[in-house]
Amino acid sequence: MTEGPPERVRVTGPARRAAPRRPRTSEIDEQTLLGSVLLGSLLRSQLRLAFVTLLPLAAFAAGVPLAFHLAPGLADVRVLGLPLAWLVLGGLVYPFLVGLGVFYVRRAERNEGDFAELVEIAERPGGGLEP
Repeated sequence: MTEGPPERVRVTGPARRAAPRRPRTSEIDEQTLLGSVLLGSLLRSQLRLAFVTLLPLAAFAAGVPLAFHLAPGLADVRVLGLPLAWLVLGGLVYPFLVGLGVFYVRRAERNEGDFAELVEIAERPGGGLEP
């Protein structure tokens, strides 16, 4: 009675157990006054962030054509053999947009994290008020 080699087992990482998660949104789900205040603060902060992000974009979108209109000599300027307008519109726009996108995503995630923290505090027994 010889047994064959032991069965191979693939180990991909530690065993994961799904911890039961307690919903942290009862204040919002029940539409209490506190829940509406918390949700309103999140919406205001996200709206403020949208305006703060769109202002530089609008200034850039309006400023570049305005600069070339007010200073027609800029159209004749060449940098590294390329017209300045091409460099600004073809090279400068994309890093600017990526930078605005990164800024927006990071700030939006921070706003949502702050909101989740406030909801967690509100869900504690006693409303998070500790002596």
